[in-house]
Amino acid sequence: MDEKSKETSKNIDEDIQKVLEFMKSRSDVVPDYIKLLQHGDLLERTKAADALGEIGDTSAVPALIDTLGDESTAVQYLATKSLGLLKDKRAVDPLIHALASEDKWVRHGAAEALGLIGDPKAVDALIPLLRDDHHDVRAHAAWALGELGDPRAIESITILLKDEKADVRKEAEKALAKLKKE
Repeated sequence: MDEKSKETSKNIDEDIQKVLEFMKSRSDVVPDYIKLLQHGDLLERTKAADALGEIGDTSAVPALIDTLGDESTAVQYLATKSLGLLKDKRAVDPLIHALASEDKWVRHGAAEALGLIGDPKAVDALIPLLRDDHHDVRAHAAWALGELGDPRAIESITILLKDEKADVRKEAEKALAKLKKE
């Protein structure tokens, strides 16, 4: 990478950091986003579900949990993502329930969120996702189980070392490395 590319990359990273800091300073708009989440059209609900996680105010958790039942799976997915960013344990049971969604993106998002929250209560619910039909769900379930650090998952994750998809094998390797360290 040449010097100009490095400088541009550094500036982009700095710009992203400034945007994230600005978002976190905007907790005064959380009630407005919650109203949009509950009563807005699809685009407004989508934007609100995404923004509430970036802002980082846990007062949005109950509304985001309610949104896991939204008619749009895109909004449900963004709600799982935001709940993971907020890392609030009130979301664990609803996210465990979301692991049973028919939509792969909702399962994917719920697995990732549970890994970010870090509550070992999710281990038993995540293990069956290691056999999901969709490789990205299997990969995120393996990652989440690695984050949770419960050795009960080792045997189930080990099977993924022979998965046909490289992303699944890679996440299984990383998860096993974490689990064997602890």
